[in-house]
Amino acid sequence: MSEGTIVAGALAPHPPHLVYAENPPQNEPVAECGWETLRWGYERMRRDLDALAYDVLVVFSPHWQTYIGTHFLGVPHFQNKSVDPIFPNLFRYDYTLDVDVPLAEAICEEARDAGLVTKMMRNPDFRVDYGTIVSCHMVRPRWDKPIVSISSCRSHAYYSTEVMQEQAIALGQATARAIERSGKRAVLLASCSLSHRHFVTESELPEDMSKEHITNHNQYLWDMRIIQMIKEGRTKELIDVQPEFISQAITETDSGALTWMLAALGMPQLAGEVYAYGTVIGTGNAVVGWYPKGVPA
Repeated sequence: MSEGTIVAGALAPHPPHLVYAENPPQNEPVAECGWETLRWGYERMRRDLDALAYDVLVVFSPHWQTYIGTHFLGVPHFQNKSVDPIFPNLFRYDYTLDVDVPLAEAICEEARDAGLVTKMMRNPDFRVDYGTIVSCHMVRPRWDKPIVSISSCRSHAYYSTEVMQEQAIALGQATARAIERSGKRAVLLASCSLSHRHFVTESELPEDMSKEHITNHNQYLWDMRIIQMIKEGRTKELIDVQPEFISQAITETDSGALTWMLAALGMPQLAGEVYAYGTVIGTGNAVVGWYPKGVPA
């Protein structure tokens, strides 16, 4: 068997508004338009990812929250309806997805051997979280690739950002080792926004873009600082600044998703391809790809 490899990593934010605005057949609510900058950025990233040969999407979601260890989907097939608890008027999505259980088990075992607490989730009636669903839909709306879904062990909330960083790095390194042993080609998805302060009220028409903007300028400055590091490949600095970024901008990177993905890529001094930056209900979102062998031609 040839060695497996990570062919790409992506920062793949999961606001349900993006699926709503695309009007896919799986989602009940119908939109007129909205959030084009981010949606078109996802379209460009999809074209680049489609130029790569890969077998599986491995996604780390802040919305599958576990407090005792990191969990992995361990059922081969899921079919259900996902309803966003905050925006049920926008996201009522009928999903059908396949799970690469052997790879999930391999990552789970590798992470356990590295000293992390891990568990396989074997409940066939489990409802897959909307973060996993939205990111996977926006990256691969055909749903023709199996996924591995990884929970966010909330060590940031239970202990500290520093503990979260340490555990996310160990999990990323374990993920890379398991993928290498598997012989499979994987794309990693860090399913999270950057700054994450929300509006507290919704517009009468959610897709009215005249109402969309960043919640405050301080958030925007932090997002631009992070994106500049991404564009310049300053990965170590990006990881080192996370505790301050999380504290100041209430960022969704507190889940460990971005740290996990960059650790799995080996903390490369590699510039990310920034496809888009935009706001959704006041949060800052960037669509970014990292390609260890270069951006596909």
